[in-house]
Amino acid sequence: MSTVKIYNFMGPRKLAAAFSVILLVLSIGALAVNGLKLGLDFTGGSLVEVGYEQPADLNEIRSQLETAGYDDAVVQTFGSPTDILIRLGRDHDPKLGDKVIAALQQDNGEELTLRRNEFVGAQVGEELREQGGLGMLMALAMIMLYVAFRFQLKFSVGAVAALAHDVLIVLGFFSLFGIEFDLTVLAAILAVIGYSLNDTIVVSDRIRENFRKMRKGSAIEIMNNSLSQTLGRTLVTSLTTLLVLVALAVFGGEMIHGFAVALLVGVVIGTYSSIYVAANVLVAMGVCKEDLMPPEKSEEEVDDRP
Repeated sequence: MSTVKIYNFMGPRKLAAAFSVILLVLSIGALAVNGLKLGLDFTGGSLVEVGYEQPADLNEIRSQLETAGYDDAVVQTFGSPTDILIRLGRDHDPKLGDKVIAALQQDNGEELTLRRNEFVGAQVGEELREQGGLGMLMALAMIMLYVAFRFQLKFSVGAVAALAHDVLIVLGFFSLFGIEFDLTVLAAILAVIGYSLNDTIVVSDRIRENFRKMRKGSAIEIMNNSLSQTLGRTLVTSLTTLLVLVALAVFGGEMIHGFAVALLVGVVIGTYSSIYVAANVLVAMGVCKEDLMPPEKSEEEVDDRP
């Protein structure tokens, strides 16, 4: 029977807690100072799709649009290198597409085709601002109830602390580096919540099992055993996921670049938080064997057995 090497994960728990606090302060500070660079899905604006005969140079297109006065243009490929999607944060103009084509046609021997010229409303952003916060709080409350019912109240506090930690750091990353926040990024953050929760549940399940099985050992020793036993599964899951996300970020094109980056940051920080946030909270709250032992049967229940 193979034995698992036990690592002292909880040894540097105070350093890990300080590191998490620093990341959270930076994230909240960036959000307070810079806010999020919201995409058209949230702010509204105009969308123009242009067809090229040959694969287009995005940097050259951005330069041409800036020269024509469209400084806020977001340029990206749409399906193929010859299909270009241009987002402009301004009120809709029925002739905007023709103006953009005219700006791009200069010094360009190709015949450009206007494929789409439409207005993107900010209704989604308004609905999210009104209902998104309440929905997120309700989701966290339901997660707390689920984890408290399946494990114990202290585990639910640790799980929700890890989720809030992950979401704030991903949002802070986008705010700090000025990366556009659109609906694909929002979808990635929801996926990060699911990924982080799944990882935390796996670790919590092993911690509960070991608290019930190990007759000797402190809470710190049981935590180290549990985290060491789940380390292989955690690393394999995280690394395979990261390989896919790196490929998406590098080769997936600009349409899903923000989605891939958000998931990359979320998976890395989610793996870290399942060890050094959720477990750290359990230690800080003084989890012990008595919290997790099944309730003893009363004498009446024992006497009633056949």
